[in-house]
Order: sequence, then structure tokens, then C-alpha cells
Amino acid sequence: MIEKWNITIPELTGDTQRGVYVYLPESLKYDSGRRCPVLYMFDGHNVFFDSDATYGKSWGMKEYMDYTQTQVIIAAVECSHSPDHGRLKEYSPYTFSDPDCGAICGCGRITMEWMTKTFKPLIDSRYPTLPDRKNTYIAGSSMGGLMSLYAVLEYNHVYSRAAALSPSLWTSPSQVDRLIRQAHIADDTVIYMDYGSQEFKSGRNMERIFNRTVEQLLNRRIYLTSRIVPEGRHCEASWEKQLPFMMHTLTYQI
Repeated sequence: MIEKWNITIPELTGDTQRGVYVYLPESLKYDSGRRCPVLYMFDGHNVFFDSDATYGKSWGMKEYMDYTQTQVIIAAVECSHSPDHGRLKEYSPYTFSDPDCGAICGCGRITMEWMTKTFKPLIDSRYPTLPDRKNTYIAGSSMGGLMSLYAVLEYNHVYSRAAALSPSLWTSPSQVDRLIRQAHIADDTVIYMDYGSQEFKSGRNMERIFNRTVEQLLNRRIYLTSRIVPEGRHCEASWEKQLPFMMHTLTYQI
């Protein structure tokens, strides 16, 4: 079952409304005492419904969760669709420049402050969650993948597990390097991170950056599952195929 409602993020986009999608396992209908972990996801409009997805193809998360009967609540928030690079700004932890976009002022910290201090308490108050760190996860792709990696490192006291699919590490590799080295990370931190083999042809030195990031995460003794996806591409259809790997990592031994 998916509930959809609207929300505003005044700190980022004033009174402009955006969608919230909350997936609830069917078991919650029949077991009033059950409580579940929560997976927070970026780009909520792309997670469940093809009709809402930016490019007409979603991750198909509902079908996967129903089929596998995974007992996790998913709370996914739509991104900003401002033509002034709204998504890039709110999904970038750091300011960066790109030849195609120009200078992007990173508002990722503002985004995560809202998610952690406003959105998470709201979800915990509305739904039968397990609100502790052990049962709080975060995931996304592309810029959302970068934000997921940032979240589990910078806000490790809130999120214990993260999935970063095709993370846009190219936007700020030196800052990500520094964050991995300096972050206060608990011993039980779990990360799933992948990249498509076809994506390495982007010309942004992604293979080198990805390999270095993997090495640094392993040096911090994080429980890392890292994959290069054969023929993987930068699109929802490719990310949908990685759901078994991603969800197995996020829910291992829960």
C-alpha cells in the first residue's frame, strides 16, 4: 500500500508543494502491534509509479517490496523541479561547477537538516516505525546516491545503512574524500554502492573516482557491498535491476 500526500520544504522552496510517497507493508493492516524499519529515499516521484517518473520509468519499488514481502516502510520525497537547477542544488552537499550547468550552490546540508529534524520525526509520528538509528536507512541514485553517501557519513548518528546507486561523485570528489576520512562512523555502518560499466564512459574519470571511494570506505572498516554493474546505465530501468542486491544489503540480518 502506498500513501501519497504533499509537503513543503520552506528552507529550500518556500510554499511550493511536492509529493511524499510512503510505502507500507501489507502486514501492517493485520498486525496492529508490528513496527518496521524505515528506508528514506530521494527522488520520490521516480520510486513507485511510471506515471509520475521524470522519464516515464520508475524503480518499481512497490512491486519488488510486495513480491518479496520485505517488512520495511519506505518514505520517499519528490525533488525540486525548479528549472534553475533546483534538484542539483538541493541534492549537492557541496558547491561545484560544471560546464553544462555553471556554478551550483550546494544545499545538501539544508536538505539533510530538514530530512533529519523535520521529515523523519513526522514519519515516526504518523506511522508504526522503528525510529532508532539501527532501523533507519537512506537510499538514492545519481545525485540522490551522492546524498545518501553523504547522509550516512555526516549524519551517521541517524542513519546506519545507505544505498548509493550511480552516485555523482564527480561533482566534488575531494570533499567526499575528506568527509570519508574525517566522519565519525559507528562500527555497524553498512553501505551498498554501485556504478554501471557503461557509465564509466562519461569522460569524468568516474572509474578512478569510484575505485578510490571504495578503497577509502573499506579503509574506514565500513561494511561495504560494492559492485560494477555489467552493462549498467544511468537510468531507472538499470537501477530497478539492482534492487535485489541493494535491498539484501540494507536488510541483511535485521
